[in-house]
Amino acid sequence: MAHHSDSSSSMVRLNIGGRKFCTTLDTLTQREPDSMLAAMFSGRHTICQESEKGHVFVDRDGKHFRHILNWLRDGVIPPLKDSEYAQLLREAEYYQLLGLVDGIKSALSKRKEDEELGTELTRIDIIKCIQSDRVRFRGINLSGLDLSKLDLSFVDFSYACLKTVFFSRANLQCAKFRDVDAEASIFHNATLRECEFTGANLRGAVLAGANLQSANLQDACLIGCSFCGADLRSAHLQTADLTNANLEGANLEGANLKGAKLTNANLKGANLQRAYLRHVNLRDTHLEGAKLDGANLLGAIR
Repeated sequence: MAHHSDSSSSMVRLNIGGRKFCTTLDTLTQREPDSMLAAMFSGRHTICQESEKGHVFVDRDGKHFRHILNWLRDGVIPPLKDSEYAQLLREAEYYQLLGLVDGIKSALSKRKEDEELGTELTRIDIIKCIQSDRVRFRGINLSGLDLSKLDLSFVDFSYACLKTVFFSRANLQCAKFRDVDAEASIFHNATLRECEFTGANLRGAVLAGANLQSANLQDACLIGCSFCGADLRSAHLQTADLTNANLEGANLEGANLKGAKLTNANLKGANLQRAYLRHVNLRDTHLEGAKLDGANLLGAIR
């Protein structure tokens, strides 16, 4: 018997189509007790071994047998390409590993569902849509699209997923971005006048040179955003989180920053004339060269 060939009675050596493997009797028999492998090493059958090292030869492709052993050891389905899953599924069916068969089918089904939940529209689809009078992309996943230089004024993107979308030089005047997830998106030199960003997640977004006059960014997550040279005159930034944001050279004249978080924000050379900074903690903010003439600093911590 193969499992009596070593000093340890539980050791089993296998040759699967020319590839050598070493495992234990428990691994081959416990997780899938009704499988062909469990039956082979149950002690009820005589197994032919190679004379030199006592390997048990199985005439199958050994390419994916390591995944089979790992399944029997840990019960974990490996992350593979669809074509590799198909090959592994064929081997699992041959060895009658029903648990592995079900696991592979579940993994393929979940992958298909995830793909269906991916980006729902293309740039061409967007261009066709904006030719109509009233455009809404509420709650739609547009992640990763290139929407640069398009006229998207007055479009409603509320609740959409806009991660890593490229809006550079786009016209987004009066567009709505309420509660969107636009993490790491690019709005470089975009027109965003009077846009609605209330509660939006713009963590790590690039808005350098953007025109955000009178835009509403209240309660928005703006952590690590770049607003270098941006026009934020009369913008609404109440209780927005601007931690680690770069506002160097930005124009914040008349902007409302009441209760905003500016920890480690860079406001060097920024124009804060007549800005509303009541109850803002400026202690850890970089204000070198910033203009604060006429700013309301009542209750601000400096």
